[in-house]
Amino acid sequence: MKEDKEGFLYPTVNRNLCIECGKCETVCPKLHSFEAHEPLKVFAAQHFDESARAASSSGGIFTLLADAVINEGGVVFGARFDSDWSAIHDFTETHEGLQAFRGSKYLQSRIRNTYQQAEKFLKSGRQVLFTGTPCQIAGLKKYLRTDYDNLLAVDFVCHGVPSPLVWKKYLEETIACQCEKKSVLLHSNPLISERGSIAHIHKRKIDTISFRNKDLGWKKYSFALTLSEVTTIGEQNTVFLSTIFSENTYMQAFLANFSLRPSCYHCPVKGGKSGSDLTIGDFWGIEKIAPELDDDKGCSLIIAHTDKMMNWLENNSILSEIPIQEEPFRSNLSYYTSPAQPANRSFFFNQLIKNGFHEAWKNTVSTKLTDRVLRKIYHFL
Repeated sequence: MKEDKEGFLYPTVNRNLCIECGKCETVCPKLHSFEAHEPLKVFAAQHFDESARAASSSGGIFTLLADAVINEGGVVFGARFDSDWSAIHDFTETHEGLQAFRGSKYLQSRIRNTYQQAEKFLKSGRQVLFTGTPCQIAGLKKYLRTDYDNLLAVDFVCHGVPSPLVWKKYLEETIACQCEKKSVLLHSNPLISERGSIAHIHKRKIDTISFRNKDLGWKKYSFALTLSEVTTIGEQNTVFLSTIFSENTYMQAFLANFSLRPSCYHCPVKGGKSGSDLTIGDFWGIEKIAPELDDDKGCSLIIAHTDKMMNWLENNSILSEIPIQEEPFRSNLSYYTSPAQPANRSFFFNQLIKNGFHEAWKNTVSTKLTDRVLRKIYHFL
């Protein structure tokens, strides 16, 4: 895999090792997508445990599914943060390990060798729950080329995947600003050392990051970050940074489609084309369809695609089914529709590489005459 100038990873072919067998083209989801099909069933659901729902982005349904698989001796694959707060795919065989997979992570995760690991578990007869974006699930299904009965493939209603480079620059600049210094360690371990104005050495680290903090409610979720500082004389301080999603610059760039991978603007696996057994997501608009579920603590949209998934849900009895009679996708357009590519996207990435995230975003959305002229000049060059 090779990283391009925007921070996205792309597969490359080693011509010295390639035997021209054509297998990579045969399994490519872009060249050979799954057929679209109507959902077997659509319903709303919420985790019965309030603490589990509070710790989840929406209704806590991933936790319900994952706990059930772990109870059966199975394995769960999902996305977690690594030591530098990038997103990677990994697996767990314990309930404790699920904590790292909970919560939305609005950046592209690296699959690494998890397809091979999942195949090994499947061939050994273990139950496998594999969660990911629709394109990641499509990649898994194409890689396996076998419809395993013990595989539960679950994707989610996806807006698109932002650039890891955008995330890295945003995080570096945000923490550097908070620390009033030009460099900051993103690693959660070990601690960062900084000699302060006094003779003590301050150590700082990022403790937690949440893209969907629900302290102000599910609909007014916030981006939240916890930073801790320890001094050599034993003092410890904790800084909690939180901004509502609509006021957070990283979320603004994401939701306005500027930071997305180019293929997201023409996603070939929308509308149930990924080959997943189940699609989950936020049930936006639930207040109009089933207002009794609208407690602003989170409600999940569940879209079942296969008989295997329906049978598994019925046999495990983990959901209190709430069928949806009205159109559920009216407020969930991302299930079917790809995001529109902004006219100034290339300008944004050009500015990002030159000036960093915050300056790039300011120059991209500013209505000042000088910034409008700057964008015009860029497009003419």
